[in-house]
Amino acid sequence: MSSNKEAMKKYNSKDYITPDGYTSDIAVFTIISEDVGSYKPPRKTLKLMLIKRAMTNTEGAPNIEAGKWALPGGFIQPDETAYDAALRELEEETNVAGFKIKHFGTYDQPGRDPRGWIISNAHYAIVPESELKKRKAADDAADVELFSIEEIAKLELAFDHEKIINDALWFIKKDMALTTLARNFLPEEFVLSELQRVLLTVLNDPWIRLDAQFYRKAPALPFIEKVMVDGTAKKSNAYSKIPAQVYTFNEYEPFVSIYNAKY
Repeated sequence: MSSNKEAMKKYNSKDYITPDGYTSDIAVFTIISEDVGSYKPPRKTLKLMLIKRAMTNTEGAPNIEAGKWALPGGFIQPDETAYDAALRELEEETNVAGFKIKHFGTYDQPGRDPRGWIISNAHYAIVPESELKKRKAADDAADVELFSIEEIAKLELAFDHEKIINDALWFIKKDMALTTLARNFLPEEFVLSELQRVLLTVLNDPWIRLDAQFYRKAPALPFIEKVMVDGTAKKSNAYSKIPAQVYTFNEYEPFVSIYNAKY
C-alpha cells in the first residue's frame, strides 16, 4: 500500500478544477420593541442586520455589487475555518462581536457570483438588540442598518443573498418553535401578551395568533410557570387594565425526537 508521501508524488492539483473563492456570510437577526400606548404590550418586530457594499474595496478598486445591500461576510483565509472567518468578517464590517453563530448552509450554485465559482458558507444568529448597539460600518461596508423582513423585500440585494436570507428565516422559525429562544427577548418576569408578541415576530401559528386560543393553551407550556409571592400568584396591570398573571421561564428544555413522531 502506498504511503501518503508516495501518493502525493503522483497527485497534481492542476488535474482538478477548484473554486475561485471560498467565503462566509452571516445573517444576524434581532427583535426590537416599540411602545404603542398605555395598557398595550410593546410591538415586537423581527429585523435583520445588513451592510451596504461600498463603491470601492479596501484597495480602492471598484467593488463587486457596489451600492447593494448584503449580508456581512467575506473571503476565508487559508489559516482559518469558515466559522472563524464569519466571526472575523462580522466584526470587521459591522463592529459587532461576542455572540455564537450557527452554520446552516453551503451555497455553490453556478453563476451566484459574477467573480466566478465562489462557494459560500452561511451562518445565522438571533440576538438581543443590545448586542447590536455598537454596530458601525467598517472595512468595505459603506453602511450597516437593521431592516424588517417587509423592508428587505423592497431592497436590491447582492449576489444570491435573498435566497440565503429566506433559508435563514426557516432556521429562525425552527429555533423559535422548538426551543426556548423567546426567553432572550423577554424580561425575567412577563405576562402572556408579551410572550405572544415575541412568538408572532417569527411564527404565524393560528393558536398563537388567536388570543382566545393562546391565552387558554399558553399557561400549560412546560417551560413557563407562574410567579408566586408568599404563596400568592403575582399579577401585573402594566399591559392591561385587568391585572394579568405574571410568568417566568423555568429550567425545562424542550426535547423533540423524530422517533416520537406518529405516522
